[in-house]
Amino acid sequence: MARRSGTAFASLCTVRAAIPIALALSAPTPAQAGALPQASQMTVAPVVSAVTPGVVSIATHGAAKAGNPPMRDPASGEGFDSPDDKPRREMHFAGSGVIVDAEHGYVLTNAHVVKGANLIEVTTRDKRRFKAELVGRDRETDLAVLRINAEQLTAVPLGDSDQVQVGDFVLAVGNPFGLGQTVTSGIVSALWRTGLGVESYEDFIQTDASINPGNSGGALITLDGRLIGINTALFSHTGSNVGIGFAVPVNMAKNVIEQIVAHREVKRGRIGVLVQDVAPELAQTLGVEGRGAVVSALEPGSPAARAGLTQGDVITAIDTTPIRDASHLRNLVGLKHVGTTIEITSWRKGLPATTVSVRIEPWPATTVTGRRGSVWPA
Repeated sequence: MARRSGTAFASLCTVRAAIPIALALSAPTPAQAGALPQASQMTVAPVVSAVTPGVVSIATHGAAKAGNPPMRDPASGEGFDSPDDKPRREMHFAGSGVIVDAEHGYVLTNAHVVKGANLIEVTTRDKRRFKAELVGRDRETDLAVLRINAEQLTAVPLGDSDQVQVGDFVLAVGNPFGLGQTVTSGIVSALWRTGLGVESYEDFIQTDASINPGNSGGALITLDGRLIGINTALFSHTGSNVGIGFAVPVNMAKNVIEQIVAHREVKRGRIGVLVQDVAPELAQTLGVEGRGAVVSALEPGSPAARAGLTQGDVITAIDTTPIRDASHLRNLVGLKHVGTTIEITSWRKGLPATTVSVRIEPWPATTVTGRRGSVWPA
C-alpha cells in the first residue's frame, strides 16, 4: 500500500489483535526508595472502577485484501486497501466500544471499527463474549450502534459535552493495540476542532490523554464518571500517540444513537442554504460583531428561502443555541430530525435581529453534503 504523503492522521482501530506484550519492570518499594512518608494520595480509582465495566473490546472478522490491514484515508474518510489484484482473506481487527444502554444492550463505537465486518464480537470487562448485531452505522459522523443480547451490563452515564471546558481533566478508556482494557489520563486541550478532513460532520474534543490504535470507539470520561466523547482519531506522523487525540462529542452522538435505533440510519435534514464563517474582513464589510454564519446562497424554494432568509443574512442562533461558525450551524441542522421546526435568529444589515421558524426537510438522495471550499451546505 502506497503511503500518503503529507498526511498526519492515523486510524485508531484496524490493528492486529495479537501482538507481543513487553514485560513490566518492577517499581522500587518504599523501602528501596528511601521509605518516604506516606501522604494522603489523590486517585481516580473510584471513577475508573465505576466506568470500566461499561467499556468493551470489539473484535471484527471481515474480508480484506492481503497485505497491510486497511487504513483510513483522512482526506476522504474512506478506507483504502492494497491493490485490487491482491487476493482477499479473512482479517481480525480490534477496537473499543461503550455500553450506553444496559437494558437493551446498545453499544456505541466508531463506524470505521466495524466497517466491512461480517462478524462482530464484543467482550465485556468481566471477560464475557457476545456476538453483536450491527444496528446501524453513520459514516458522516463515524459512529455506529451495536446490540448484544446480555444481562447484567453496566452502562456509562452520558454527560453534557457542551459544558466541557479546555483544561478539564479527562480519562480515556479503550483497548489500545489489542492489549486489553487500558485507562489513560489528560486534559481537554481544545474544543470544536473542525476542518480536519476525518469526518463530514466534525466538532471534535481534542485531548492529550494517550490515545493509540485500538482506542477507536472507546470512552472519553470526566472525573465525575460521565461520557463526554467517543475517541476517534489521533494526529501523528508515526501512527502512535504524540499527545493530540480527537473525540466525537457525546451530544452529537446522542442524536445519532436515537436515529440509528429508530431508523437503523441517520436521516439528515437541511434548510437549503450555503453558509460561511464570519471572517474579520467579512464582519467589517457587513458591519456585524461576534460569531455566526453568513448566508452566501439559498436554494430557490428551500425552507430557508420560504421563511424569508436572504443572501448576506448572518445567522446568530438556532433555537437557544448561539452559532459559533458555519460548521457549527451545519452540524446542528444536519443532525436535527427531519420534520423538526427550528427557530432561526438572524441579523441583516441596517435592521434589528429577527427570528423565523424553519422546518427541516430531508436531503435529496443525490445531494453531496460535503464542504465546498470555505462554504458549508446546510
